[in-house]
Amino acid sequence: MSITHIFAGNTLDRGDHARRDEIALKRMIRRDNTKLLPFHNLKPLVKRSPDPELAWINHEFLDDLPIEAGGPKFLGFDKDQNPYFAVDVSTVKDPSRIAVIADNAAFEDGRSAAIDIPPEQSGILAQARSNLNWHLQHRFCSFCGSESQSHRGGLMRECPTCKTQHFPRTDPVVIMLVYRGNRCVMGQTLGRQSSGFYSCLAGFMDHGESIEEGVRREVMEEAGLPIGKVTYHSSQPWPFPSSLMIGCHAEALSENIEADPGEMADVRWFTKDEIKLALENNLEGINIPGPIAIAHHLIKAWAKDTAKI
Repeated sequence: MSITHIFAGNTLDRGDHARRDEIALKRMIRRDNTKLLPFHNLKPLVKRSPDPELAWINHEFLDDLPIEAGGPKFLGFDKDQNPYFAVDVSTVKDPSRIAVIADNAAFEDGRSAAIDIPPEQSGILAQARSNLNWHLQHRFCSFCGSESQSHRGGLMRECPTCKTQHFPRTDPVVIMLVYRGNRCVMGQTLGRQSSGFYSCLAGFMDHGESIEEGVRREVMEEAGLPIGKVTYHSSQPWPFPSSLMIGCHAEALSENIEADPGEMADVRWFTKDEIKLALENNLEGINIPGPIAIAHHLIKAWAKDTAKI
């Protein structure tokens, strides 16, 4: 069964053909059917009434506002060929002047908003937030140090000095529920040690590494467990700032945990019955990820015997 997680399901056509004409893109921003989504300090504008949704507004609010260099970033077209853009308004000292343009709107944390807005809009939010954040963090050419310029509607930056082109990065992360028989492994990071929060093991993939190799390495580093079979489950964009979570189930070949004390506060085995209680928030002292996170669905699929492992 195919799973579409929160922050996936983006229905926009990202419009690669349109990105090749810089002049046309600039004109497109001022079209009457164009929709713009403002972000203030990477928080999207969200409406809560009558139903939660991203608060798209027209281009007129751009006239008297200071906008970051490079202007709005092109997201794509909807099925009716209406163009969509994201715009960073973080330099505006009083963001409420923008929020009042859309009735009952406010700038909200992206995680909180994503839980409530329509699923396909959470995918658009992920695309927009990740792209804006990349531009904030990659203003200068990593080759010569000159300030680069936004091109292709924000899908590339080019250095005017050495002509090096830079493209948005996505960081792949393997996240896996380790199991053996009717027990699974969950870990608690050092930063969560007083919260009772346990989750799947996870870590960034390394260069020249397959998904399976990344899973085996990360589990060995964090829990000291050798892994045999690795089964892919699903993936999830995670725009904080720009990761791709690659969800797997991994079968342990041993039960002897040796946790890394420099990274993990605790790594332990849980029975399937305990996990089912935790999913219902009924396992005393133990908290696990909610449905916004792919970890929740990896855990649930194993506990409910729906995982193809």
